[in-house]
Amino acid sequence: MATLLYRLGRWCFGRRGLVLLVWLVLLGGLGGAAAAFSGPTTDEFRMPGTESQRAMDALEKRFPEATGASGTVVVAAPPGERLAPERVAPIVREAAAVPGVTAAVDPFQARSVSPDGRYALVQVQFADELPDLTDEQFTAFRKIAEGDHGDLRVEVGGEVVQERYGVAATEIIGVAVAAIVLVITFGSLVAAGMTLVNALVGVGVGMAGLYALSGVVSLNNATPVLALMLGLAVGIDYSLFITSRYRQNLMEGLEAREAAGRAIGTAGSAVVFAGATVVIALAGLSVVGIPFLTAMGLAAAGTVAVAVLVALTLLPAVLAFTGTKILSRRQRAGRGRGAAEGFGFRWGRLLTRMRLPVLLVGVLALGALALPVQDMRLALPDAGTAAEDSPQRKAYDLISEGFGPGFNGRLIAVVNGDTPAAARAAAQQAAGLIGGVEGVQAVAPPQFNRDGTTALVAVIPEGGPSDAVTEDAVHAVRDKVAGVEGAEIALTGVTALGIDISEKLAGVLPVYLLLVVGLSILLLMLVFRSVLVPLKAAAGFLLTVGATFGLTTAVFQQGHLASLVGVDVPGPLISFLPIILIGILFGLAMDYEVFLVSKMREDFVHGDPPQRAMVNGLGQNARVVTAAALIMCAVFAGFVLTPDPIIKSIGFALAVGVFIDAFIVRMTLVPAVMSLLGRAAWWLPRWLDRALPDLDIEGENLRRSLPEPAARPQEAAVSG
Repeated sequence: MATLLYRLGRWCFGRRGLVLLVWLVLLGGLGGAAAAFSGPTTDEFRMPGTESQRAMDALEKRFPEATGASGTVVVAAPPGERLAPERVAPIVREAAAVPGVTAAVDPFQARSVSPDGRYALVQVQFADELPDLTDEQFTAFRKIAEGDHGDLRVEVGGEVVQERYGVAATEIIGVAVAAIVLVITFGSLVAAGMTLVNALVGVGVGMAGLYALSGVVSLNNATPVLALMLGLAVGIDYSLFITSRYRQNLMEGLEAREAAGRAIGTAGSAVVFAGATVVIALAGLSVVGIPFLTAMGLAAAGTVAVAVLVALTLLPAVLAFTGTKILSRRQRAGRGRGAAEGFGFRWGRLLTRMRLPVLLVGVLALGALALPVQDMRLALPDAGTAAEDSPQRKAYDLISEGFGPGFNGRLIAVVNGDTPAAARAAAQQAAGLIGGVEGVQAVAPPQFNRDGTTALVAVIPEGGPSDAVTEDAVHAVRDKVAGVEGAEIALTGVTALGIDISEKLAGVLPVYLLLVVGLSILLLMLVFRSVLVPLKAAAGFLLTVGATFGLTTAVFQQGHLASLVGVDVPGPLISFLPIILIGILFGLAMDYEVFLVSKMREDFVHGDPPQRAMVNGLGQNARVVTAAALIMCAVFAGFVLTPDPIIKSIGFALAVGVFIDAFIVRMTLVPAVMSLLGRAAWWLPRWLDRALPDLDIEGENLRRSLPEPAARPQEAAVSG
């Protein structure tokens, strides 16, 4: 691999104009396609194979008028007053006049007025399903709350009230911090700017391609932002690693084209491995069988793949334009060769002396951080976790205030009978049984389709959509109606669908984690040709995941320090957060593992004692890994400031996870374990050594085939 990438790097360096032109044309072409063919994103979730989704699919055939999108208009009179029908009627007419609305139900006719007469709910039904609604329809519905209604308070909610969050100034903060870290790391504005621009080109190509496909592929609102978040972070890191190796090669006396070729052949090999692990882990989300999660995984994997391609091809071409300005002034003057050892060497020697206490304290600390995981609950987001000033949150709070939280999490029992008589009898029996279930507040009379063979029974739970009591009520209702004869009965609705998705994700999470850990052991065994190093890396990854889940649970679910990250109402974690987090952190953890341990292996193979090899590997890569981790944390942390609760929690978890994995696990526990194991760290049975292919990630075969540089710097200078 290293030899092939070496040739690629030299070729791109020598044909810099052509390579740059190809990428710019690709960026422009995909940008035009995105502008012409992009479609809207949605917060709709579908879950094939579950009872709730089967019921929804059946409704599309047997009760199509009930499958359109729905909204709710909440009306409240001033404290101490009661609503009058004549004051609510204009609001009902305004809702009925929204384009595409088939019905706006008068709350006094539907008996959807609170017992004290102060609150009323206007149910609004659209003809089209949510993905088919236009921006004009969304805007017209939301304007109902903005009209002049005197002293009445009017809020709009329901599934047709969505917040679409794009890239805001808060996310740009992460990019700004990354730029500062790059300048400090390289000591050169040219090197920092080139690395950042190179990564931004990759992000632009990946995002443009994603939006170009959004017209034919349904994407969740969080999908583009997740792809942007990950593509930007890995794009900067991959360019940072290769640029650092290129500068190192220049300092060793290599001419520019040769330095670029060797940088792509060595650091580029590690980038390919790291990127491949992220892509495999994210693409592996498709085996879960959840469409929106598959789309999220493939979209993020696509942006990572583009970031790798950009780092391997565009970066050497851009390096050809920079000349010696890629080096700092001090390095160009030749003073960098005698630099004193950096912090990484001193840290490595300290870990050698204090390895047992460090291991004990580190493992116990991460274990303590993981304790909240035992109370972790998963659920899909609802309006109760939205930003306080958002329309859906205002409507949610007003409904809870007037009617109770259960009216925000209504369930629907779908009764399908072969004949109208069978459907009617089963619906009446089901309504009676459901009304006696603990956790159910009220049951509405059945509503039938035109031929009378399908009925809808609305069920109001006592708790909110993500409350544990609601989840228990869903299971109790399903058990209760299972014995009704003469019809097929299924419980559905947004709340029931969310519970089904969360439970399925919780069920596949251990399997996915086991697959990821197994994959890490196999891949690292191929890379490092060792048995204990992969096992140590997998154990470190589990510590990272546990501590990250624990901290995220403590903040977002238990509410500890929640105000610092803008969490108004603590609640269950987003149901797909753990599985997304495992996939992404796995790739990033292997990234840092390869860059740190590969140098340790290289020096050990060249004859250094195990302790010296560990210190050299950590010392020579600590600065670059530190910069890469800080950049990752900054980019992810920038997304914590967004009002979207999904993106906020993902950004927080990734920022915390990268920090823990890079600084505590990879740069502290891993060197301590390597020092403790000594030569045993590199043990591999002979039969297994013969069976494993030689990937040459460190570029050792490439080095043997190439001449030595003209001059060799001192050991400590290579980190710059």
